[in-house]
Amino acid sequence: MSSQSAGMATGRALTTEAEREYLRGEHGDQRMYEARSRVKSRINEQLAGDVELFENEAPELLEELRQVVCEDQG
Repeated sequence: MSSQSAGMATGRALTTEAEREYLRGEHGDQRMYEARSRVKSRINEQLAGDVELFENEAPELLEELRQVVCEDQG
């Protein structure tokens, strides 16, 4: 990894820090349900599109994603 990419800011994967708190129920049920809905939308729309891109253009990234997501399955 280059020093330039190592210094880049990292963003969220599927959740923000606030959404993680909501999912843990730290701010009430309504916030938890809203966060679940947003995350489900990201999984079904954005992540699905990324998977398709990886399949076609960067299969090694798809394999890394599978390893992370499916590490406990097998």
